[in-house]
Amino acid sequence: MKTPACLSRFIGAGSLFLTLLPAFTAERPNVVWILSEDNSKHFLRMFDEGGAATPNIERLAGHGLAFDHAFSCSPVCSVARTTLMSGIYAPRIGTQFHRKMKEVVLPEGWHFWPWYLRQAGYYTSNNSKTDYNTSGNEDVWDQSSGKASWRNRSDRDQPFFHMHTFGQSHEGSLHFTAENMATNKTGTDPASVTLAEYHPDTETFRYTYARYHDRMKEIDGKVGELVAQLEKDGLIEDTFIFYFGDHGGVLPGSKGYTKETGLHVPLVVRIPEKWRHLVDADKGTRVGGFVSFVDFGPTVLHLADAIIPDQLDGTPFLGKGVTMAELNHRDTVFGYADRFDEKYDMVRTVRKGRYKYVRNFQPYYPDGLQNNYRYKMLAYEEWRTLFNAGKLNDAQSQFFRSKAAEALYDIESDPYEITNLAANPAFRKQSIELRGLLQKELGKWNDLSFYPEDYMIAQAVDAPIDFSKRNSNETRKLIATADLQLLSFKDAKAKLERLLKSDDRWERYWGLVDCSSFGVAAGELVPLAEKLLDDPEPEVRIRAAEFLGGIGATDPRPALMDVLRTTESAVTALIALNTVVYLADGLHHWKFEIAQADLRVKHQEIDNRLQYLAP
Repeated sequence: MKTPACLSRFIGAGSLFLTLLPAFTAERPNVVWILSEDNSKHFLRMFDEGGAATPNIERLAGHGLAFDHAFSCSPVCSVARTTLMSGIYAPRIGTQFHRKMKEVVLPEGWHFWPWYLRQAGYYTSNNSKTDYNTSGNEDVWDQSSGKASWRNRSDRDQPFFHMHTFGQSHEGSLHFTAENMATNKTGTDPASVTLAEYHPDTETFRYTYARYHDRMKEIDGKVGELVAQLEKDGLIEDTFIFYFGDHGGVLPGSKGYTKETGLHVPLVVRIPEKWRHLVDADKGTRVGGFVSFVDFGPTVLHLADAIIPDQLDGTPFLGKGVTMAELNHRDTVFGYADRFDEKYDMVRTVRKGRYKYVRNFQPYYPDGLQNNYRYKMLAYEEWRTLFNAGKLNDAQSQFFRSKAAEALYDIESDPYEITNLAANPAFRKQSIELRGLLQKELGKWNDLSFYPEDYMIAQAVDAPIDFSKRNSNETRKLIATADLQLLSFKDAKAKLERLLKSDDRWERYWGLVDCSSFGVAAGELVPLAEKLLDDPEPEVRIRAAEFLGGIGATDPRPALMDVLRTTESAVTALIALNTVVYLADGLHHWKFEIAQADLRVKHQEIDNRLQYLAP
């Protein structure tokens, strides 16, 4: 459904060509998106029996479709929303970090997809959250504010696209005190909730779940109110209504993490009677096919009979020519997680059918690595306290332990991703297939996370596609270098020795990350790694200190403190401080004394790390 190549050249040059198009005179449907923040499909009864009752959302599905396999590409807001509105996988254009340290500049002639709706004559409005990781989006909306509405268009016959976000379900709604918990009862009975397998069954967790069920019921009420406005305006049967979560969440271990609870979102679409001929399904149909956020924009453009630009990565899942048989045959989605506020990690996923493959490129980092905003939630803090006291079982403890470099889960039998099947001979075929599928996709993206964020900001964010094209061969080489983690140390040793001696700084960098992934098994390479504590590249020095300190071989503090005292990059300092926290909280509990006065740079995320490290 992409634009033919003969037209895409004109589109890429900007809007001149589009202004020459004849005006649209045919009627077109309206589209309304209703989003709730931070909730996975697990908290709606219509998608999971342990969820809350949401009669208004269920009513929408009764007049349309419920999608059993809808996914955000990222488990955190700015990355998820940028993917949603750009229609482009974030690691392909450098928008994968939350929150942005510098805005990415889209290539000339590229726009967020609602811009193309405007060119086709649509009124576009957003109420009101944006949170994008790119600049140059001023031309996306006719109106974007807390007062934005389809009702503000001057011509009542003009078709519209309206996006409305409700924040009552945001993570912050669960930042309550112990006193609040004792005095504010929940409408939902805490005894009635179903806990995830990886959560301890405590009063705090049950109360937190029940409070979130209450939030989802409130969201359902807000959805009903907005739909009632459309009914009052006589627009309900002329408007496609999408309801979905802006990513997963928000109980501990979901938002910010690539589990199904972080990526698998609820999605229902109400089909208006006037435009029912555009959908190949009966009312109340459950859709089994897989769709993800890169598909949402192309779907709206297709419903509107508007141009779908070539740079979009997704495919329409509704509209003329899209059959239910073909849609239900779709079974593959990709996911990613990188920096979340001050906390770094790098994870890529692919789910195909019932199996999900997870590639942890820095597996030595536990998911539970400190993130200040996460641990404002009492349930998070209690979870960690119980782990440190040795009071959790294996499933509940995994969040605080290092990860495997690759994992395979059977989501149908193991929905909370507890049992890693990657090393199980019975699942070797699935592991190899999905590993290859993900490797191929990362190569297609020229995934920019294979360069440290500070280097990407300096070299790529002003022209990410140009950078990707120039460096595609090197990027693929770095992907292969990182995949040495998937071998035994015995089989990887000779290549690692070469990498640590390489003249290429990013080969040295990934060689050291690989060493940290092998841990004490890579102890034979300590002498080579120690030489890199004085490397001219700060990022290499950080990774050398991380490996050596992580296995307790060499004091990592002098090298890390030297980077922190000398760097003039806030991002480099933040990366170093992530390593500091990992080492301070790790097996060897290295003690650091760091103050803002030790650094040449300031930033809010740096403040978060210093606050946590303060004695």
